[in-house]
Amino acid sequence: MTRLENHPILGKLNRKKTINFTFDNQEISGMENEPIAAALLANGIRTLRLHEETAKPRGIYCNIGHCFECRVTVNGIQGKRACLTPIKEGMVVQSGKHLPSPVRDWRVNHV
Repeated sequence: MTRLENHPILGKLNRKKTINFTFDNQEISGMENEPIAAALLANGIRTLRLHEETAKPRGIYCNIGHCFECRVTVNGIQGKRACLTPIKEGMVVQSGKHLPSPVRDWRVNHV
């Protein structure tokens, strides 16, 4: 797991408790309560889902909750944003293999 330990501006960064969770049936570790996206990046995982229409790999884009590119399934709940969802011990995360379009779903339910 790759982590910054000493930042040129923030100084020495204190480590939190290391916990384990699964991503696509592979056990990996992260720092307690960090966003899923950060833990996945630290473990070298870049692809989080496939595009709804083209099936091209998608990863983390904005990392602040605006773009919905990092949607994954967490403990059976689809569409969770990896950049905003903190990891917990034993959490089960699945990549968004081919999630439904949030725009298409919104139109169906709101038109």
